[in-house]
Amino acid sequence: MLRAAAFLLVSSAVLAGCGSNQSALKPHSRASGQIDRLWWIMLAGSGVVVAIVIMLLVVAVARRHARRDDANDGRAKLLILAGGVVAPILVLSALFALAVRTLPATSAPAAGRTALTVEVVGRQWFWDVRYPGNDVLTANEIHIPAGETVRLVARTADVIHSFWVPELNRKIDMIPGRRNAIALRADRPGVYRGQCAEFCGLQHAHMALLVYADPPARFRAWLSVQGKKARAPAGPAVRRGEQVFLDEGCSGCHAIRGTPADAHVGPDLTHLASRSTLAADTIPNTRGYLGGWILDPQHVKPGNRMPGFDLRGRELGYLLDYLQSLR
Repeated sequence: MLRAAAFLLVSSAVLAGCGSNQSALKPHSRASGQIDRLWWIMLAGSGVVVAIVIMLLVVAVARRHARRDDANDGRAKLLILAGGVVAPILVLSALFALAVRTLPATSAPAAGRTALTVEVVGRQWFWDVRYPGNDVLTANEIHIPAGETVRLVARTADVIHSFWVPELNRKIDMIPGRRNAIALRADRPGVYRGQCAEFCGLQHAHMALLVYADPPARFRAWLSVQGKKARAPAGPAVRRGEQVFLDEGCSGCHAIRGTPADAHVGPDLTHLASRSTLAADTIPNTRGYLGGWILDPQHVKPGNRMPGFDLRGRELGYLLDYLQSLR
């Protein structure tokens, strides 16, 4: 029974890490590489300490059945001193020194030391993303130039959240009334998933984000497009969809730059169609999922603050035409 329980425990731990694209043990930056190295060394150091403790227990049990004399007592005391005091002090001191040495690689750069700063605001349950100085506001996706260090400043608009992209750096907390910062740098282009790592309510598990590390030229092109206002609707169906958006109350929560919609209760939708997911990486950004999200968002993400809309077929189609034109 004990052997079966141990097998199940180890198997569940191994399977829990299978297929993950959000692993701290798959480093893609200097900071995450340092964290990965520290983890493995601490695992080995912990193994040494555990082995010493088990050895001392075995020695203690053996001594109960052995003949006692002064020589054996002296050796036992020396073994206890070496294994129970000296070895743990040496191992733990070395691990502590290594942890301290790792801190600079994972710390945030000072303001003004990087060419780009990104501001992230955590909300229940999505992420506002701003690029100060570039008039860019998006949601649930962060774009950075690959190979360059970006200073990310995080804060919360409601409860405590945590920002964590395991493949790029450590976790930082987002506490009401305070700002926190971290460095983001990806060694190569790719997409890296992040997650709120502090329980923040019913949909905490569905509060994710994607970090796109783009080649520098592609990043600059993306930044230029995202800084523009929404294009004027082209065609009667899209114009009708814009009117549905304004008339049905969507503009009471969302902003679309270049239109009368300027609320910021929910995510900014100026370039909604350029995003790959909806509802903080909960569902893909396709026409079908977008329609389902509009009609019954509580089915997709129970507890979120968006109400459902009772739109008839043609009105919903016009609205979807308009939203999918926002690139």
